[in-house]
Amino acid sequence: MLIFGTVNFQFNEILLPFEKLRLNFLFKCESNHSINQFDMNRKKQLIIASVSIALLLIIIYGLSRKSGEELITCKVQKGSIEVKVHTSGQLESENSENILLPTVLSTQNVRVYEIKITDLIEEGTVVDSGQYIATLDHKVVEEVLTQARLELEAAMVIVEDAKLDSNLSLSNYRDLITNSRSDLEERKIVLAESVYESPSVIKRAEMDVAKAERKLEQDIKGLVMRQRQVNSQMERRNIDFRLKEKRVNDLLQVYDALIIKAPKPGMVIYARDRFGIKIQVGSVLTPWSPIIATLPDMTRMISETYINEIDIAKIKVGQKVKLTIDAFPDKELKGEVISVANIGQPMPKSDSKVFSVNIRVFGSDPDLKPAMTTGNLIQTGVYSNKLYVPTEAVFETDSTKFVYRKTSRITRQIVDLGEENEDHVIVNKGVAEGEILLLNEPEKLEDIETVGWEIYQEQLDRQNERQKKGNQTEKKDSARQTNRIRVKQ
Repeated sequence: MLIFGTVNFQFNEILLPFEKLRLNFLFKCESNHSINQFDMNRKKQLIIASVSIALLLIIIYGLSRKSGEELITCKVQKGSIEVKVHTSGQLESENSENILLPTVLSTQNVRVYEIKITDLIEEGTVVDSGQYIATLDHKVVEEVLTQARLELEAAMVIVEDAKLDSNLSLSNYRDLITNSRSDLEERKIVLAESVYESPSVIKRAEMDVAKAERKLEQDIKGLVMRQRQVNSQMERRNIDFRLKEKRVNDLLQVYDALIIKAPKPGMVIYARDRFGIKIQVGSVLTPWSPIIATLPDMTRMISETYINEIDIAKIKVGQKVKLTIDAFPDKELKGEVISVANIGQPMPKSDSKVFSVNIRVFGSDPDLKPAMTTGNLIQTGVYSNKLYVPTEAVFETDSTKFVYRKTSRITRQIVDLGEENEDHVIVNKGVAEGEILLLNEPEKLEDIETVGWEIYQEQLDRQNERQKKGNQTEKKDSARQTNRIRVKQ
């Protein structure tokens, strides 16, 4: 660029006489009103000047093309480097009280398994204990109550019919017993009158008396068995009647439970259903998804965030975190990682996976509200006396990572890298403090020599060693599993 500027300056000095000549020429042409009055020498001079200017422009363009490659450089630095992972999250309460669907709705007597919300206070409203929260659909309970009353009336009719049937049946058995007793008395009289008869007549009379006694005994036992049967049937019908009566009474009491009230003071935050949609007026609640809203504990807040699978290995419980709030850019809070998920989950419309991480926010702030967006800067490590370079200085292929070192010539240096943050990366091998590196790729890459193949070989050896250890561990695990199977057999 400096060469180009110098050439431009010299070019302007060269052009200045020609420009003056051109202006004088035009001035004379206008004053004399005819260009034909000038002699041919003046024309030749103008033609020569124009050709000279054209040649000079071509030379300048060629010089600028040769000096057009601009190399941006940096130096290898040595010192302390702090490795951080930056992610965004959402504020949530660590502890909260759930406002649930009344359990009485799903009891055996009531059996209301789905109910709609017909009214709900605005989210973010601060309520006191016992204050109104929501209203559930009364029509569902009314429909169930109507059906329960019909069932109760039917049960009452069955009980009354059973009483009539039992009375009639027992009356018949009592009549049979009365008749059997009368018959027995008659047989006894006949036996008494046959005392002077022949032995055969007396024997027949005795047999008739015995037969009448057995008949009376059977009728009495039949009455007892029938009474037990009737009592059992009546008890079953009475139990069914009492259950249906209790269900009607419970449904009448459920009306009070359809008005949902706050169990304690707090700020109302709508819950989400199994599809992640916020509960609202018209939402349907079930015993399997019974949460209407929550009352978070605003004194203990956490930031729920998600870390990609590349950085999750750096995140550990107990690491310090600096938090910023998008709604309050001037606020800076401190916290620490309290939990890291063991299982990842896919990101929507992406093949990559993320892991849930919870960060506890130290202290409390009245300005903090659930669902506020946070910026989380997780400090994963501080490394002292390390060589590090800007991340832009590192280039890579499928198998190697390298930098462009600039000395008397440019070389492609293979490097062994360590931890990195958003701006810098630690270099374990391949460079020295103060060396000049390129931040952009130079031209004519095919002419640049690659050095540091011993570093690449060390990386391959480490990779093979890790793979060998992994295979040995798999073999040991397989052998243990085989031994267990043999022992069981």
